[in-house]
Amino acid sequence: MKDKIKIILVDDHAVVRAGFRMLLAAGDSIEVIGEAERGEQAIQLYQELRPDMLVMDLSMPGIGGLETIRRIVQRDADARILVFSVHHEQVYVSRALNAGAQGYITKNSAPEILSAAIEAIMRGQCYVERGLVKLAGEEDEHSDHQTIIAEFSPREFDVFGLLAQGLTVHKIADQLCLGHKTVANYATQIKKKLQVDTTTELAHIAVNLGMTTK
Repeated sequence: MKDKIKIILVDDHAVVRAGFRMLLAAGDSIEVIGEAERGEQAIQLYQELRPDMLVMDLSMPGIGGLETIRRIVQRDADARILVFSVHHEQVYVSRALNAGAQGYITKNSAPEILSAAIEAIMRGQCYVERGLVKLAGEEDEHSDHQTIIAEFSPREFDVFGLLAQGLTVHKIADQLCLGHKTVANYATQIKKKLQVDTTTELAHIAVNLGMTTK
């Protein structure tokens, strides 16, 4: 009998985890062996349980999904990670794949997409839901900002996202476990690169790119 694919689900909403667990249990080839609601817990579970794959969200408390991916891949270069997220914007897809994920699908994708993505990644392939990757040459009215943000360092991107959500420098420092001055320096660099003066302007850029609804 073929061994089941062992999965850890990572999402900060218990209802979402329950829904995906039921979805995956409908088949006979996948088994959910653990659940986590934040990145730090996911890293610990991964080390303890050594699953075949992590299926995880990007938006969660603590270090967040992107940093979780980076840390797991640093510890295990062969880690298989599939992102399932509400974010369909190109910048998130690129960030997740660059961080080390092998796949990216949205939470509103058809049920069979999840299974197809898991199976493709287990075969050593990369799976990105159709329509999430822009074709070369496609134009976007916000392409200048998109290009600049795509070139942010991992920490710059994290800080930018939290600033756009309205978090203060002190709250961001606590959440990312960084010094307040370090975060303030990142904020200054980000504003300079995007040629804005205020956090409100950063938030407007994030809204225009579909990165936040605030």
